[in-house]
Amino acid sequence: MNRFFDGIPLWSALVPLGVYLLLVGWVHLRRRPAVISGAWDAILLWLGLSGLTLVGPLALVRPAAGGSPWSWPILLLALCLIVVLAVLVSRPRLVVYNITPEQVRPLVAEVAAGLDAAVRWAGDTAALPSRGLQVQIDGDGALRCVSLVAIGARPSVEGWGEFGRRLRRTVRRLRVRRNLWGLVPVALGCSVLVLAGWLAIG
Repeated sequence: MNRFFDGIPLWSALVPLGVYLLLVGWVHLRRRPAVISGAWDAILLWLGLSGLTLVGPLALVRPAAGGSPWSWPILLLALCLIVVLAVLVSRPRLVVYNITPEQVRPLVAEVAAGLDAAVRWAGDTAALPSRGLQVQIDGDGALRCVSLVAIGARPSVEGWGEFGRRLRRTVRRLRVRRNLWGLVPVALGCSVLVLAGWLAIG
């Protein structure tokens, strides 16, 4: 196994990054927003950077682990544990791609009112007292990416899951214009994949 990971070529490390950039661009060029959990958003980002991590930081640390046949498996396990720990300690959140905060607010208001008739708003935060939920809208209108973050006391798994399911159903009904910003990650992804192909052939 050490021989396999020690011999990873640079071109193969660039492929996951190129695919991830193309995926981000495709999501922004669609006519519908896409909702994904914060955990999956972090995992997909890590997968996109995994190739560069293998040939970069882990390859630098690898000699310090010695010539043991278990050095690479232990390093990979440690990296996966760090990613899992970061996901577990982070606040529950939903990421909505290809939408502005102004567009997502009425959708959140509709879902919140359906879950709790006593919903209260304070700025960009909706409080659902009967559900024990407080949801804050945090987004960038220029990039058209919005995060819905659970704040306050950590919500129950059932309550947050129900909020996420209803929001996904509501978002599916919305049609939006294509986000031309999506052409940027598409161009970058194509460039990275072309570079990877050039390195592979060379």
